[in-house]
Formats: sequence, C-alpha cells, structure tokens
Amino acid sequence: MDNLSDTLKKLKITAADRTEDCLEGCLDCLLQALAQNNTETSEKIQGSGILELFANLLTPQSSCTAKVANIIAEVAKNEFMRIPCVDAGLISPLVQLLNSKDQEVLLQTGRALGNICYDSHSLQAQLINMGVIPTLVKLLGIHCHNAALTEMCLVAFGNLAELESSKEQFASTNIAEELVKLFKKQIEHDKREMIFEVLAPLAENDAIKLQLVEAGLVECLLEIVQQKVDSDKEDDIAELKTASDLMVLLLLGDESMQKLFEGGKGSVFQRVLSWIPSNNHQLQLAGALAIANFARNDGNCIHMVDNGIVEKLMDLLDRHVEDGNVTVQHAALSALRNLAIPVVNKAKMLSAGVTETVLKFLKSEMPPVQFKLLGTLRMLVDAQEAAEQLGKNAKLVERLVEWCEAKDHAGVMGESNRLLSALIRHSKSKDVIKTIVQSGGIKHLVTMATSEHVIMQNEALVALALIAALELGPAEKDLESAKLVQILHRLLADERSAPEIKYNSMVLICALMGSESLYKEVQGLAFLDVVSKLRSHENKSVAQQASLTEQRLTVES
Repeated sequence: MDNLSDTLKKLKITAADRTEDCLEGCLDCLLQALAQNNTETSEKIQGSGILELFANLLTPQSSCTAKVANIIAEVAKNEFMRIPCVDAGLISPLVQLLNSKDQEVLLQTGRALGNICYDSHSLQAQLINMGVIPTLVKLLGIHCHNAALTEMCLVAFGNLAELESSKEQFASTNIAEELVKLFKKQIEHDKREMIFEVLAPLAENDAIKLQLVEAGLVECLLEIVQQKVDSDKEDDIAELKTASDLMVLLLLGDESMQKLFEGGKGSVFQRVLSWIPSNNHQLQLAGALAIANFARNDGNCIHMVDNGIVEKLMDLLDRHVEDGNVTVQHAALSALRNLAIPVVNKAKMLSAGVTETVLKFLKSEMPPVQFKLLGTLRMLVDAQEAAEQLGKNAKLVERLVEWCEAKDHAGVMGESNRLLSALIRHSKSKDVIKTIVQSGGIKHLVTMATSEHVIMQNEALVALALIAALELGPAEKDLESAKLVQILHRLLADERSAPEIKYNSMVLICALMGSESLYKEVQGLAFLDVVSKLRSHENKSVAQQASLTEQRLTVES
C-alpha cells in the first residue's frame, strides 16, 4: 500500500504535467491495486483528492482516457465513492465521452456512468436530462457487433427505462427497431433475457408498444412460444412465460391491440386463440388475458362472440373447476366479463350457458375470482329472464349476501351489492325479492344507499323502491331495523346529494307509506320541511317530485 501512496503522489504531478507515458504507468498501478483490494484502494484515492484531477483527464484526445474511465468505474462500485465522483464533476465529461468513436473508451465510460448512478433515480434523471438516451440508442445501432458494448447499452436502458421521464425520450428514438433487430440475432437464453428486461418496462408506454409491434416483436415472441411450449427445461419455461406475458402487455395499448386484431383476421389473433385449448397453463393464462385485452371495444367483442370464443373460454373454465389454476380462472372470467358488455352479446352468451359455467365458481374462496365472477354475472343480468332465473337461485343469493360483508375486499363487496340490486331492478319479480329478503339481503341494499359512489347509491334506491312497491310486507322489518327512513331523511337534507339521489329518495318515501310502521317513522321525522325546500330545486324532476311527495305527506297526515 506504500506503493499506492507513492503512485497517487506521482499521479498528482503527472496529471498536472500531462506526461502521457508516466501517466499511463501510474494509472496501470492504480488499476492493479483496485483489482487486489478495491475498497481500501478506493478509500485512499478519495483521501488523496485525485478524483478532482480526473475530470481534466477525461478528454477524447488523450490516450489515457479509457483507463481513467475504467478507474472511475471500479471505484464507483463502492457506494461511498459515488457522491465524491459526482462532487468531483465527473458526470459531465463522462457524458461528453459517449460521443467518442473509440469502443474501449465508450465501454469504460458507460460502466463509469452506470456505477456512479447505480440505484440513484435523481442521478439517472440527470443523465436523461443531459440527453444520454438518444446517444446510447445510436451507439447500440453502430456497435451491435461488439458484445461488451451492446451489453453496456442494455444495462443502461434497463436502469433508465424504470424512470417514467425516460419513456418519452425512448419513444422519440428508434429503440424499438434496434432492440427487435438485436433480439432476432440472439440465440443464447441469457442475452435474450437481458433484452426482455429492457422491453418489459419500455412496453408500458403506449407509443413504444405500437413501435414494438411495427418493428415485428410479436412475431419473435410467437416463435419463442412455439419453440418452447413442449419443453420442460427451466430456462425454456421461464422464457415462454416472459414471451407470453410481454405479448399480453403489448395488447394493453389501444392502437397496438387494434393493429394485431386486424378485424379478427389477424394471424396474431388466430395464434393467440390457439393458446386457449392448449395444455400449458401459462399459455392458457396468456390466451385468456389476450382475449380480455382484445375485448376492449364493442366491435371486437361482437366479432369474437359470433366466432365462437365464448365456447372456448367455457371449455377452459370447465377444465379449472376442481383444484383449478386461480390465475387462469381469473383471466377467463375477465374475458367473459368484457365480452358481455355489448348489448347484442348478452342474449347469445346466456343461451350459450355462460351463467351455468360461471356459477360453478361460486364456491371459490379467492377474492380476485369472486370479483370477476360477480362482474360477469352483473353484465349478463340486464335481460329480465336472466335476472329472474339468477335472482331465484337461493345458493347464489346467499353467497352474495355473505360477500356483501367482505370488508377486506372492497371490490367483492361492491360488486356483490351491485349484483343484488341488479337482480331486483332487471327482474322486477316478487319471487326474486322474497329470495333476497329470506337470505338477509335487505340491510345490504340499505347500506349501499349510503355509498360514496352516486351510481351505487342510485342503484340501491331504485331496487329499494321496487321492493317497497312489489313486496313491502315481507321486507318491512328488515327495512326498519336497517334504519332506512333515517337514511332517506339524511340524504334529502344533505345539500351534497346528487339530484337523482334526492329524486329517488322521495319516490321511495312515497312507496314506504304503504307500511304502517314505516309511515310512523316518516311522520316522526320532519320530512315535510326538507321536502318543501326541494320544490324550488334547480333540477325540474327533483322539484316536481318534491311537490308530489309534499302532497302525499300532507294528505296522509
């Protein structure tokens, strides 16, 4: 280590004189010392104040530049050296060196910058602002035959792509084209994995998704799937998963998804369809998720239902009823839910037996599956016949009432409440109301009327008004114990309540007057005062309903 002290002193003098030969010798000694004991040598370098001199040595003309950059890369492997490197003003000259033609200089410069900025979002953001992204993309294109440089660029892209601010800059380069070109040339698993690690964060950006599709990435991914589907090697299974996951990610962009759908005639869409009946769980999952993504607009949904996709998804779900794969169940139910959104699809899906298939998963204890199951059924009960059939299914209604109390899973709780309300609203059936009363569902509809979401409040109030109009007797006690009348008074008195909430609350008050005990409650609260104020409401419907309600309250009293 005494040698090291001498070298550092000598280096200070030669750095100032710029005597290249002597300088080279000192730099070689430093590199040797770092190779033997990086941490101790780095501490000595920091203490010697030599870092500040390095900024002047990082010039394109000097023959020592690559070695200086290499030393910086080595010392910056230590976390305690990173801030000193920044304070020594090394970032700016290093960034300038990325324009060098010398491949060794480029490699060491890239390493140095990568190590200094490792794990620091603020420093990486600084590099992005200094314009390193277009420079690195250009380097990848020029030096794609240099494996070490290519790897350096990929590592840099992987780190920078994690930052949101990088996506726009990446989108304005030809990164997609360069990565796909590079990907096609790779045979080794490790190299492809490295490219995948860059592609995944980049593909979160919609503009880049489209660029990757146009550059032909999808064809590469489909080829990997085909090659690896029957392999039981760990690497191949991992690569199959990565390729199919990335494929699904590309379909999350509206433009890229539509481009690949090609009116349902696209070869990519056809290939994805063939994954659903496959025996490979990963492909079944990716296939179902892809269908769910294709099913994001009515035109695609209608085309797919007309071409038999529902039967494929139902077959897939049937294979996963007993001890099934939860992610596959969730994905297939997501696809069915999306397909059920267009009105013209609902009757077709009902007659295909979708509700029967979906009900097989009622016993699932997995909230994500429960959530999608509920969403699918809710999309299908718009038809009166379906609502009546499902609403009289005591097992289903009991499960819904149970899930209405799933406080740990707000999504499941919300969907259960909405489905209960939908069964009443669409069936308008006394039998359905009786089933819901017997299963203890009334209190949940009353609670739903206090939801923070106006749409849910409204759905609850309409369902409760139907109960009051069609089957008030059996529901009377539950409505009382759930304190419905007090809740309605609160909704009408609250200035923040939406006009439709006020309107439906008054409709419900009128309907409740058919019950002696509930009417007593209405009389006990100052409803007339609240309602008469609403006669001058800016919303005409609310004002008219207020006049009608006021008349009813006055007559009855």
